[in-house]
Amino acid sequence: MLIDHIIEQTNNYILNFPKETRKRYGQFFTSKETAIFMCSLFTLDENKQQLKVLDPGAGSGILSCAFVERIVRETRVQSIELICYETDEAILQLLHDNLQYIKDNVAIDFSYEIIHENYILSQADSFNNGIFSEATKKYDFIIANPPYKKINKQAAEAIAMQKVCHGAPNLYFLFASMSLFNLHKAGEMVYIMPRSWTSGAYFQKFREFLFNNMVIEHVHLFESRDKVFDKESVLQETLIVKFKKTTVRPEKIIISSTQSNQDFGDLHTVPVPYDLVVSGTNNYVFLATDSKKIGILRRFAKWKNTLLDLGLRMKTGLIVDFRTRDALRDSYEEGAVPLFYANHIKDGYVEFPITKSGEYVLTERKALLQKNQNYLFVKRFTSKEEKRRLQCGMYFAKDFPQYDLISTQNKINFIDGVTALSECIIRGLYVLFNSTMYDTYYRILNGSTQVNSTEINCMPVPDIEVIKVLGQKLQETSDISSENCDRLMEEYCG
Repeated sequence: MLIDHIIEQTNNYILNFPKETRKRYGQFFTSKETAIFMCSLFTLDENKQQLKVLDPGAGSGILSCAFVERIVRETRVQSIELICYETDEAILQLLHDNLQYIKDNVAIDFSYEIIHENYILSQADSFNNGIFSEATKKYDFIIANPPYKKINKQAAEAIAMQKVCHGAPNLYFLFASMSLFNLHKAGEMVYIMPRSWTSGAYFQKFREFLFNNMVIEHVHLFESRDKVFDKESVLQETLIVKFKKTTVRPEKIIISSTQSNQDFGDLHTVPVPYDLVVSGTNNYVFLATDSKKIGILRRFAKWKNTLLDLGLRMKTGLIVDFRTRDALRDSYEEGAVPLFYANHIKDGYVEFPITKSGEYVLTERKALLQKNQNYLFVKRFTSKEEKRRLQCGMYFAKDFPQYDLISTQNKINFIDGVTALSECIIRGLYVLFNSTMYDTYYRILNGSTQVNSTEINCMPVPDIEVIKVLGQKLQETSDISSENCDRLMEEYCG
């Protein structure tokens, strides 16, 4: 196979260039198995005679080679025009040698061009004006393992593509946006990229641009985060996504997953209704990999309220402790108030004090203080090994009557309301967030270990009267376990 030669040459290159050098470019090389799987997702017309293919972050040409090899094997294509973008001087010669090797070993008219320019900046004017110059080409297929690299908001690439940028940009979604621009109508592109774009405010503009112009046909998740990239240690959660440039939504999206990508032999595939995967309100992407998770999405879809609709809101804790060290106290002093950390959330309640450093804060800055009223505290961060992503504790103001004010460290979130919340509502919210259903839903939505308040505030919730009933029933049973929360959810939110 041609791909074996390209992989061998790439591995030799990796040995000579340390990871830190390649990391400056956001450069990680696709494994052979992943490349072949990505190429298998394209829909090929065996009778088509000519194809134009783009690889906008070509690296050593692994993806291009795998795709050309499949085209030659499965179709009657007579000619392939391949365009590769690559800016890394160190790998250009290897890329050229690999593409020439392909040309010398395929029995069709194969031509290639390596463009040693910044893929984003070279077409930015055309992208923003929507005008296609002579230099702006259109492609039938685009395949890419783009650079994964955060850039400054003032970076030239971010400024050039402001229509899809909000917050902290990353090169990978700028590449995907430009590729969408480069596709023919009904053209297809397959990208391997981080999962982070599927939710959250930072990627809202990108998702809007994406789903106004194209649809998802297939998403693949790696249950194991290692070995997605050959010879690399990349633990960021990564997806393979197939897009099609059309506004006609398919009935279903194929979602597949593997425990390992060694040969994709344990591939599990499930068709999911499109409207359950892509949210109509904020374009969040929900990745359900089995029938149980699909069932949870269906149940949540029945609820039309969010926390915000009910006058509730999750917020992030107020104090970044390392920025307010002068105000922190290890023990109580006159005028100090409790400062609550994630450590104070224990077995569904909030314990204080726990003999922790910096448990009190002495400050007159109003922005760092909040009313001593009822809250649901939720940890912002958990480890990937922990069983639950949503870990919460009920905070009742009556337990700390000596304080008018308290504060919260920014590694916890808290839910409060437009008006002070009753203990009953706090207990009802606890049932929701301590249930397996809510924890699973959040994992479907967000693959990271951080609980994001923006996403929580967009999650569907039952009517406020149902939340009150849940709170009353929880108090009657005095059992705050996840198992009891699950039982109450089944009984009153079925």
